[in-house]
Amino acid sequence: MPKIPEPDRRNPWYRDNDQSILEVFDVSAGTRTVLKEFDYLIEAPNWSPDGKFLTYNSSGRIYRFDLDTRESHEVFTDFVTRCNNDHVLSPDGCSIAVSHGTKEDGQSRIYTVPLTGGVPRLITPLAPSYLHGWSPDSKTLAYCAERGGEFDVYTIPVNGGEETRLTDAPGLNDGPEYDSAGEYIWFNSVRSGLMQAFRMRADGSEQTQMTFDEEWNTWFPHISPDRKLVVMLSYHKGDLEPWEHLPHKNVALRLMDAGGGTVRTIAELFGGQGTINVNSWAPDSNRFAFVSYRIREH
Repeated sequence: MPKIPEPDRRNPWYRDNDQSILEVFDVSAGTRTVLKEFDYLIEAPNWSPDGKFLTYNSSGRIYRFDLDTRESHEVFTDFVTRCNNDHVLSPDGCSIAVSHGTKEDGQSRIYTVPLTGGVPRLITPLAPSYLHGWSPDSKTLAYCAERGGEFDVYTIPVNGGEETRLTDAPGLNDGPEYDSAGEYIWFNSVRSGLMQAFRMRADGSEQTQMTFDEEWNTWFPHISPDRKLVVMLSYHKGDLEPWEHLPHKNVALRLMDAGGGTVRTIAELFGGQGTINVNSWAPDSNRFAFVSYRIREH
């Protein structure tokens, strides 16, 4: 694994020297394929429902990456130019919901915008709010939000309105995303001591722990479109606090059946924050996209 230069050890969030490798993992073959390398930071690929393109964020903007040409084009988002790595495509692939640090206070709020470009629509006036899921019926967004000093999972109608709190366990509850049937929301929570994967009914009931790792902090369980597999990002226990999701770490991508059971490591890489923050499964449920990193030496 690459050695982290001294300036980055002092500040793990300094990422001006990051180089990004956009990759695809094929579950059946167990292989990694590099799509493109970037001499700068990109994060959090989404795979389009039609299988033709990915989206990712970079320098506060959203980009569309064509899988045939392997060329990127910026999505016009007007005044929304501080997008972070929490963004999700609509079920029809025509719109994207983004989390943007608003001008008035710099805190993250959720907006929707046509993928062809347009004027964004504010969905969550309250902040901070970090988007992770869009219901398959297109009616609801799921997100992590801090309210009153607690980070919990919330949902809100896609056109805005009153938000609904789904979790209330102490500590961080994050990364909520719907399965393709809209039956369950998967998320990660630190309530057991280490960060683990959980799922619950879409109404917040039956909150169930799905991973029981003793040596890993597991983040962002992403369920495949066929609802059979879940891929997760895991940090080695002791590398960071359970509630931290840092860049510049030796991490693992791990896979399990959606019904639970054994979790197996399928890839090791240098990354963390930005690698697989949001669901990036291909519609064939056999491939997913992710980003690994290296640090440019000077």
